[in-house]
Amino acid sequence: MTTRRILATSGGFMGTDRYEQRKPAGLFLEALRLSRKDRPRVLFVMTASGDNNGYLAASYQAMSDLSVDADHLSLFSMPNQDVDEALGRADVVWVGGGSVANLLALWRLHGVDDAVRDAWERGVVLAGVSAGSICWHVGGPTDSYGPTLRVETPALGLLPFGNGVHYDSEEQRRPLLHSLVADGALPTSYATDDRVGILYEGTEPVSVMTDEDVDPVTGPAAYRVELTADGVVETRLAPGSLA
Repeated sequence: MTTRRILATSGGFMGTDRYEQRKPAGLFLEALRLSRKDRPRVLFVMTASGDNNGYLAASYQAMSDLSVDADHLSLFSMPNQDVDEALGRADVVWVGGGSVANLLALWRLHGVDDAVRDAWERGVVLAGVSAGSICWHVGGPTDSYGPTLRVETPALGLLPFGNGVHYDSEEQRRPLLHSLVADGALPTSYATDDRVGILYEGTEPVSVMTDEDVDPVTGPAAYRVELTADGVVETRLAPGSLA
């Protein structure tokens, strides 16, 4: 039986002591492990950054010490390869950060939305950071429209929840997510601090993961934000299993 997996994160890569070079961190490495392949085929999709060449080059460079076959799907100024074929070859799809609003518009225009849904149904691991986290959900707060955050919805809706990213580092995100859940603009939502991700199997969150070891009590975490009879309630979800 095929298990559908999504790893929605506010991390995945970390800086190094080399200028503008990154290294894969725990969340990205977990996405590779989830593929169950000795040499997984990784597809980078950097639509949210406008297929930024520097971002893409840094991602390829970060693969240099890993046993992976890396490829990318770009949409500017035209798709660099057939969308269905690119997604059809992938074992892991990693979606970079940037504008989730622009990502969704272009994905719908070029059929990437349908292709990633098909890949998910086949068991391809879908993962990503920031915009690459929000996109899998119903929607979430975004700075796609300017410095004042707004809600982006509908996103792809593979997961029936709202999503918040960079929860501990950008001050507008927590209160806006609470407000959106309170007024029904978003359903029950899951959020991640920087360097934290949530693994979903099917459509259920099953584990909270991190880029590196953290204090389970005081360190970065994930959160469930839900509307109850007493108002909006936020529950901290420490790293580890949610079973």
